[in-house]
Amino acid sequence: MKLLQSIYSHHRSLGRALGRRFLCASTEAYARRNYANNLSEYNTVVLSVAAQRKHYLLRDVYYDMLLDGVQPTRDVFHSLIAGTMKGSRLQDALYFKDQMKAGGSLPDVALYNFLISTCGKCKNSEQAIRIFEEMKSDEVKPNGPTYVCLLNACAVAGRIDRVYAIVRDMTAAGAGLNKFCYAGLIAAHMNKTPRTVDTAAKIIEFVEASKGWTSVEESSTNAENVMMGVFEEELYNLPTADYAVKRGFLNRQLTVYHVAFHACVELRNVEAMETLLEMLKKEGKVPDVFIVMQTIRCYMYSGDIDRGHKTFEDYMNSGKPRVMELYVTLIEGAMVGYTPRGMQLAEKTLLSLNDKGLYLTHKQGSDLLIAASGEKTGGYTTANLIWDMMQARKIPLSFAAVEAYYYGLKGRQIPEDDPRLLLVFHTYDNLRPNFGRQTQTRTQ
Repeated sequence: MKLLQSIYSHHRSLGRALGRRFLCASTEAYARRNYANNLSEYNTVVLSVAAQRKHYLLRDVYYDMLLDGVQPTRDVFHSLIAGTMKGSRLQDALYFKDQMKAGGSLPDVALYNFLISTCGKCKNSEQAIRIFEEMKSDEVKPNGPTYVCLLNACAVAGRIDRVYAIVRDMTAAGAGLNKFCYAGLIAAHMNKTPRTVDTAAKIIEFVEASKGWTSVEESSTNAENVMMGVFEEELYNLPTADYAVKRGFLNRQLTVYHVAFHACVELRNVEAMETLLEMLKKEGKVPDVFIVMQTIRCYMYSGDIDRGHKTFEDYMNSGKPRVMELYVTLIEGAMVGYTPRGMQLAEKTLLSLNDKGLYLTHKQGSDLLIAASGEKTGGYTTANLIWDMMQARKIPLSFAAVEAYYYGLKGRQIPEDDPRLLLVFHTYDNLRPNFGRQTQTRTQ
């Protein structure tokens, strides 16, 4: 039985742990245990594992492939490295790159772009530079997206010096800056430590300058990236990456604005955020859902619950489709500081969701429970309500959420035999063997 059998059945595989492939099993029994037998099937499994966000299993699939005597092709390595990029697993990405080279095949420009992007996700600009140099030594010609990937990888780490050096190289080569380059410039100033007093002014300046952006050498939206399910927002590590697949969520003409509004939230700078809103209005453009989210967050994170709530209500009363992410944004923002008024708003919004027949997903419920579990005073009713809502629909929560909630309950004067505490402990104890010792860190 193979390692990944557990994905497709309730039985955990012991094949790799025992170091054998159940050779004593009958042909029929072996066929039932196998989840893939040939190159095409293995590639399908890799894509499936990545789609399920189980990126930590990609190496296991690869090992099983080798045990089966199936030789990975360039397409399989593309799927593996794209999957590790999505999961921000730099060591795995580098491992697959080395395995590919050891097999006598050089990564092409698209794979090198994925590798540089993975470095950005892991905030490892030094490794990004090394991969770029390796790419050139392998005589693989960088394209426009390569430089944008490198720029944004350095921007995530706040390396303004390197970002400007890349910009100079691009302009010297006759390549213009596109909207993703300006997004990187904003991110670089945002992530620089320590921040300077003119950071907000720089953000506004780059948004203005981006209005005349031109195309880089070529677009990163190519057939290969589309086949891999890699959007530009993900390739360049933009804050909109998680929303790229949501239809009607993003106006891609507002990419630079997206990054700028997100930066204003991080700065807690309401004045700069409102300046951006005025700029949009003068251009005759309407904020998309992502910008509305950031507007709510900026008000809430700055302690202005009233205006954050009003922004939410204005959108809901506009006749536009109800978006679950806006409810989650309001609830999360209301819990900032754990003020009595904020926690009441969070609880009221959760109840409103339930009344409207809208439900939290696994990730949304887990993220909100982690936030709510940090409440040290008060009745802890918001955390309890989130837990109860997820339990009622039998939606499992992440280990981190269960752990945070469990220790939050333990920190209060609750009898050891309290039914809620016992249930939470039972859930926590069941999850701990699988997740408690798992070291799925995003290696730098």
